[in-house]
Amino acid sequence: MTSASAAQAVPPPLLEISGLSKRFPGVVALDDVSLDVRAGEILGLMGENGAGKSTLLKILSGAQPATAGRITFDGETYQPADPVAARTAGIVTIYQELSLIPTLTVAENIFVNRAPTGALGLVDWRRMRREALAILGRVGLSVHPDTPVSALSVAEQQLVEIARALSLGGRLIIMDEPTSALTEAEVQRLYSIMERLRREGMAIMFVTHRLEEASLMCDRMTVLRDGRLAGHLMREGGPIPVPRIIEKMVGRAASELYARPSRRDIAGPVRLSVRGLRTVRAADAPHAIVLDGVDLDLRAGEILGVAGLVGSGRTELARAIFGADPIAEGAILLDGVPVAPASPADARDLGIGLVPEDRKAQAIFAMLPIRQNFSIAAMDLYSGRLGFMSGAREVAALSEYRKAMSIRMASPEQTIDGLSGGNQQKVILARWLARDPKVLIVDEPTRGVDVGAKAEVHQILVQLAARGIAIMMISSELPEVLSVSDRIVTMRQGRISGEMPAHEATEESLMALMALESRPGEPA
Repeated sequence: MTSASAAQAVPPPLLEISGLSKRFPGVVALDDVSLDVRAGEILGLMGENGAGKSTLLKILSGAQPATAGRITFDGETYQPADPVAARTAGIVTIYQELSLIPTLTVAENIFVNRAPTGALGLVDWRRMRREALAILGRVGLSVHPDTPVSALSVAEQQLVEIARALSLGGRLIIMDEPTSALTEAEVQRLYSIMERLRREGMAIMFVTHRLEEASLMCDRMTVLRDGRLAGHLMREGGPIPVPRIIEKMVGRAASELYARPSRRDIAGPVRLSVRGLRTVRAADAPHAIVLDGVDLDLRAGEILGVAGLVGSGRTELARAIFGADPIAEGAILLDGVPVAPASPADARDLGIGLVPEDRKAQAIFAMLPIRQNFSIAAMDLYSGRLGFMSGAREVAALSEYRKAMSIRMASPEQTIDGLSGGNQQKVILARWLARDPKVLIVDEPTRGVDVGAKAEVHQILVQLAARGIAIMMISSELPEVLSVSDRIVTMRQGRISGEMPAHEATEESLMALMALESRPGEPA
């Protein structure tokens, strides 16, 4: 094929953006951004939190108008007045927080506000079920159309969202962090659906913080940094290298962000001991993960990485130590003294802190100011003699951590939901540091956090360990476990399946301990 014929084989852009800008009072969110998406391709939209991705998505979905620039879709000028106009034009956005109505059925959600009707104007339920089944088949979801959405898993609900997009005649589907709450098997299933849609000629814009996933899935990438276009990356005979993505995103080499730690000798005494820890399933949770005789030690000044596949019991271990889940058997010792936290408040008072994996649901109070989110775990430290909270004390303490941890915020009175994921996580860490804990458990500390902020959170954990705090870090990302931990334990089926110094570990050796059945004579 000649170069001329090869150029003719490339389809014209379905979506083309030229010189797009968006300005708010005192803030330039997007500045002269240009990109395009073609039918039958998966384009990754990458960038740190605050890079401008969300603003771009809001403009494309009709939620916000652009300040300047030009957008064309299928050769026509595209200026949606609202999300309904965007969907009518053929651009459908699936957000991280799904927009389904839990009390309605699958079919009703697919055809919400546009159910097929018969001659008398009544809903044609038989036709709606038939058409819903056909669309569900395209996304590989085998559920009855009359199933309530509330009965579906997160992955299945996501496929219902995709089915709804197809039923709308969508030609460009924008997926915002579609894999953040999925298991590995569910992620692979979503990938196969995306690949099928791509082969059918659908255009997909894929927004994610998971660089390895984007590297494997995307045909091309557009990278934003500080509201501007940082560059484009193309697949060339294989996945787009992750180090190249990182360098475009943060403006410096990946080696500067994820250097393996030098070997450290942890001389501190054993701070936390867990012996024979067991839990039982509650009657209303027959499929819950249970702990089955967990033993581990955590030393002062140590970062202990806990690795395991979904369902291995990592989070359950954290919750049991923190008093959030009842313990059926076993012992917890803090500085050699047996303790039995019956609630998170007990654990807090003993000097144990927990940064949970689900930041939005379990850690932040979205509509409260940053000041109150910071002080919530140490209200006794900021109250006066009569028990009333002292806003001045809160602000003074927060200011210290704001400076020490580089928390980017407009003011202490700003609501925390206005911060990026990385800055929210720093506020939660500061919340516990204000109590000067003996033990700090961090579960998925960088979930939903961009790559630059990840490096900052990692550095904070290292600094905390240097202060003598014993840190247990649970993470699904093996590169993170390897780059931050001093020592690593692996879990499988509610038990410790292995242990090794971090400087001796590899992803392959950890995966073997996490996933393989043990042989006779070996730890389970």
